[in-house]
Amino acid sequence: MLKKILIIGSAMVLLSACASYYEVSYDFNREFEQGNLDQALAELSTDKQYAKSNTKFLYYLNKGLLLSMKGSYEESNKFFEKAYLFGEDFKVNYAAEIASYFTNPMITVYRGEDHEHLLPLYYKAINFLKMSRYEEALVECRRLNIRLQQLSDKYKSPNRFQRDAFIHNLMGIIYQANNDWNNAFIAYRNAYEIYREDYAPLFGMEVPEQLKKDLLISAWNTGFQDEFDEYKNTFNWPDFRVTHPQADLVFFWHNGLVPVKDEWSINIMINHGQGNIFVFNTEHMPITFPFDVDNANDRLDLTNLEMFRMAIPRYVERPVYFTSATLALNDSVYSLELAEDISRIAFKSLQERMTLEFSKSLLRAALKKAAEKSARKEDKQFGAIIGMVNAMTEKADTRNWQTLPHSILYARVPLREGRNVVRYTQETPEGSQDKREFTYVVKKGQTLVHTFTSLETRPARY
Repeated sequence: MLKKILIIGSAMVLLSACASYYEVSYDFNREFEQGNLDQALAELSTDKQYAKSNTKFLYYLNKGLLLSMKGSYEESNKFFEKAYLFGEDFKVNYAAEIASYFTNPMITVYRGEDHEHLLPLYYKAINFLKMSRYEEALVECRRLNIRLQQLSDKYKSPNRFQRDAFIHNLMGIIYQANNDWNNAFIAYRNAYEIYREDYAPLFGMEVPEQLKKDLLISAWNTGFQDEFDEYKNTFNWPDFRVTHPQADLVFFWHNGLVPVKDEWSINIMINHGQGNIFVFNTEHMPITFPFDVDNANDRLDLTNLEMFRMAIPRYVERPVYFTSATLALNDSVYSLELAEDISRIAFKSLQERMTLEFSKSLLRAALKKAAEKSARKEDKQFGAIIGMVNAMTEKADTRNWQTLPHSILYARVPLREGRNVVRYTQETPEGSQDKREFTYVVKKGQTLVHTFTSLETRPARY
């Protein structure tokens, strides 16, 4: 009877999904998603998952983002800088890597996805712009450029995500805010080419209309008449004229939340005492072949039971609640345009290395099975227990920067010197609207940067 209980209990544990990183940090995620930033900061400081040394990168990222949302830009930048230096100084712990093949990759130091190493510099630059510290923002531009070159050297396949159009666009915005028109033109031109050549085929994204305008304006202000005429013809804008507003507002909308990492698994249990009858279960193929323990009698022996499990990471999308937004000043309306789809980038990055993830999972299963076979030679009962433990400790790495926005949209609004009241409207596909007003007091020649975050999401899409 004890053996039957042990087998049935083990099967139930094995066939249930392991908790993802999102689930084990649920208190922090709940407070953040509800917009309770102070409580989220408190949870972040006490959450045991974020206190671990192997997740310090995620701790820095989340702390930096929360502080930025609260307006503590200086302190926010300190944590984003720590995240940046983590990426610069990262060294593989080979002992932990080897050990992960006998347990699971969650014991290793989380090194981060490629886009998770670019976006801290984006936030740092935005923080500096909000403090009107353009030179420091330009430093982050140069560091972003270096990081982008490193990514370009890392990947050779033309179908991989290796160039970030939005980051080049941001660089152009910052150069323009600092009246560095030559570098602004170069950055805008690079962004335009990457949107057309990479983002269109990879993510189905179009070149933002605002980027086209900024490219023309920077070409004109740099004195590149030939380039100005060429791009004007390319865009089929024969009547386009460069204007000189007294001031500018660049409004970034951080919409929704990035996908969270989860896992899908293949679970197999074989009972050799019942003629190799087995139980096979996977979320994506919910087929189960159970054996009847009541008829097993004396052949239901723990030593007859073999188990193994393969776990593979996957992303679960959190669809956005609001799908469009506009800014209105006097009688003029400006639509916010998609500049970066972080959700699609995350899915693409994981897809690109899926073969490697499968290989790692297969190798873990093989090594664990070899350890089990070795133990069975000495003690069949103990070997069977090792097999159960190996199966139940198998887990995919479900860590990721989960407080990032799903996507980033933006618009540029010309302002007048003095007081400006801008009306903001965000809308759902069903027609529901959320309206707000923002008041900006600007000086002549100033570029204001504003970020607005919508944390609302729709039910996760599995």
